[in-house]
Amino acid sequence: MMIKRYALYFAPADAGLWQAGSDWLGRDAATGRPTGQPAIAGLAAATAAPRRYGFHATLKAPFRLAEGATPRDLHASLAALAGELAPVPLPGLAVTRLGRFLALCPTPEAPGLAELAARVVRHFEPFRAPLNAAEIARRQPDRLSPRQAELLHAFGYPFVFEEFRFHMSLTGDLAPEDLARLEPLAQAFFAPHLQGPVALDRLCLFGEDEGGRFHLLAAQLLGG
Repeated sequence: MMIKRYALYFAPADAGLWQAGSDWLGRDAATGRPTGQPAIAGLAAATAAPRRYGFHATLKAPFRLAEGATPRDLHASLAALAGELAPVPLPGLAVTRLGRFLALCPTPEAPGLAELAARVVRHFEPFRAPLNAAEIARRQPDRLSPRQAELLHAFGYPFVFEEFRFHMSLTGDLAPEDLARLEPLAQAFFAPHLQGPVALDRLCLFGEDEGGRFHLLAAQLLGG
């Protein structure tokens, strides 16, 4: 498989939560295969955007490898950082509206989560090729705040550091009426898997294939 871009994500090791998230999106990023998506009207269209990426929370957004960087070096760096980072317990997750889309978000925000995400962003920055003009335009910089635009140019993604919010996307952008209809259905679907705490206890490397779909390439337990 030819990899166009890489990303550092959190993907839950809990089999029930992973399967539920993959089923909801209609694709398993570990196997690359479609899943048994719930028979909910409009769900396939509503999940088209996050389906490409698989069930995950972004820590380091997708990037092309910098000149001179190799996939082997990237895997070694993943193992090294995972050995330094301590797991972060998330008290719980809840279906949440974030602007125009639905996501699973921690409730309440977990101490140490932002610091872990910042470490990941900085650690893998040497592996990231600079954004090209098309990649910058795709982020719609005219809709970003001055600080977000600064972060986009400096780190390739506008939602890092103080702009970071941990979330696991469940839909793309939706009309208000579709948000209102799907929100309780998502809450009911995920309820059995959100009863207790969730451990952010591993760091995952994903890769984008030629068709724009992301695959789980490697997962390293946090051992710090």
